[in-house]
Amino acid sequence: MTTSEAAATPSTATPSTATPSTATPSTAARAGSSPVATVDPDPRRWWSLGVLCMTLLIIGLDNTILNVALPSLVRDLGATTSQLQWIVDGYILVFAGLLLTAGSLGDRFGRRGALSIGLVVFGIGSVASAMATDANMLIFTRGFMGIGGALIMPATLSLLTNIFTDPKERGRAIGVWAGVAGASGAFGPVLGGFLLEHFWWGSVFLINVPVVIAALVLGRLLLPTSKDPSAPRLDPIGALLSMTGLVALLWGIIEAPSKGWSDPVVIGGLALGVVVLVMFVLWELHTDHPMLDVRFFQNLRFTAASGAITLTFFAMFGVSFLATQYLQSVLGYSPLEAGIRMLPMPLSMLLVAPWSPRIVERIGTKIVVGTGLLLASLGTGVLAFVPVENGYPVIVAGMMTMAIGMGLLMAPATESIMGSLPPAKAGVGSAMNDTTRQMGGALGVAIIGSVLASAYRPGVTSALTALGAPEEVIATAANSITGAMGAAAQLPQPLGDAVAAAASSEFVSAFHSAVLVGSAALLIAALIVFRWLPARAGDTRAHHESALDGIASLTFAEAEGAVELAELQIQQAEDAAKPPET
Repeated sequence: MTTSEAAATPSTATPSTATPSTATPSTAARAGSSPVATVDPDPRRWWSLGVLCMTLLIIGLDNTILNVALPSLVRDLGATTSQLQWIVDGYILVFAGLLLTAGSLGDRFGRRGALSIGLVVFGIGSVASAMATDANMLIFTRGFMGIGGALIMPATLSLLTNIFTDPKERGRAIGVWAGVAGASGAFGPVLGGFLLEHFWWGSVFLINVPVVIAALVLGRLLLPTSKDPSAPRLDPIGALLSMTGLVALLWGIIEAPSKGWSDPVVIGGLALGVVVLVMFVLWELHTDHPMLDVRFFQNLRFTAASGAITLTFFAMFGVSFLATQYLQSVLGYSPLEAGIRMLPMPLSMLLVAPWSPRIVERIGTKIVVGTGLLLASLGTGVLAFVPVENGYPVIVAGMMTMAIGMGLLMAPATESIMGSLPPAKAGVGSAMNDTTRQMGGALGVAIIGSVLASAYRPGVTSALTALGAPEEVIATAANSITGAMGAAAQLPQPLGDAVAAAASSEFVSAFHSAVLVGSAALLIAALIVFRWLPARAGDTRAHHESALDGIASLTFAEAEGAVELAELQIQQAEDAAKPPET
């Protein structure tokens, strides 16, 4: 960049032309002794946020909308219980296993391109899933959709953090993003129930197609290109190790509730996952071009926020999974009725999440995130008092309290992750944020579900044996509360009513124990936050060892201006060093 070019660029301030509006003492001090130029915000940034939330919506919905269609898959495709599990979990395995790699590729080659490719893959997978003729084909197409989801999810957040250059606006935009991410999954059962009442099971996949087309068109018009300007080399070994480790670990977690935590295959999968992930960490510390710089975890802001989000999704996924079963199998609601009765949770989260950044501006990140976790823990604990009959008021009170707490904490915790990393690494930072969510959710369903199963199975077996129920009924009831209610409906009275009542009582008793695990996880997360999360984002940017550290901590616009100014000063120095022309 020459001196004349810099002077012609409105977004760049030279030492002689800097004004109070283009360079402030605070930003200059943070980057060193030179003033820092700023750029005008993108006037289309809020429209861009709408496009990003649209793409995020289909990912959140797809995580839950399929659940209400599972009985139809058994009837129309002849899917076994194991196949049903892999139809749901195969998507999570591929999705979570590819997130870090997809985020790194987006940083390297371009985030808008990664988003567009992900939307195309997701759309093709949705159509193929709707047209599947057997369960194994559906397992494969769901995995293919996971590839698209892994490209979409980190691109949305990394683009957002580079579009919104003002820290306050970025925090509010992340509040909207977090609200959509947290609430979209809860709308899935409602939408799925509606579609299944009017169409066939494939409609839960085809609903994605018009959203994909709209997002592709609007994204082309409204989203800027964005990538890591340093164009770092790829890290194929790190990518392979991260995918292998995450897939093995998640596979063990998902299989544990059905096979048992002591099963040699499960232990082998978990051990392989842990060993490979340790190898991944060692490799990332060794290589000079890591996909994920694990030294990020030395930043307490990054680590505490990542732990808080992991444990939040652990509780949310696990408790929601059990609450849906309670509403349908114990209280007898249809999938659509149960989904509608769960609506207060996402609505509460959507109302609270956009306001949390404003509250953070007043009282700081630590208090908001910690208070949100305490509220979520309290709401989850309330569910431990749900009765066998007429328990919906307790369910809605607990879930709404939990949702309000999560609405408070998700945006500032997400901002703590993204704000603690250089903007050039936004894709990997977003992927880490998404991976913690998926890992937490998978752990929650597996562990909280396993706690329930461990308490329910022996209890219902003992109770039904005492009633003199047939052995095949006892075996069916021990597998699930849904199976118990189906078997009870086939028995003569009054034995059928007695079996249903005993199964409901044992399920609710086990439900109490399981939700307390979720409540305890949230309480632990609150303690982590109050102990290690900085009070405000500025705490981690207040002191730097060098000018380079100062530039790395700036917002994207400030850092870009600082680099341009440094280039200008180098050019001026070179020009001054040249011998005068004769």
